[in-house]
Amino acid sequence: MIHNIPKPKISPDFTIDDIHKIREWNYERLKDSTVQERLADIHKGAQEALNKMAEIK
Repeated sequence: MIHNIPKPKISPDFTIDDIHKIREWNYERLKDSTVQERLADIHKGAQEALNKMAEIK
């Protein structure tokens, strides 16, 4: 199961601490998920990125 945890707040300077926050958030969000759930999450994110790129064209 993918946990619905709010995204961490990232500083405007994007420091190493921000990277640690993102990695911890991602781990906590996905720690109990199955392979199929992770793949579906990756495909969902990829589709969103492709849609944004199509809007720019």
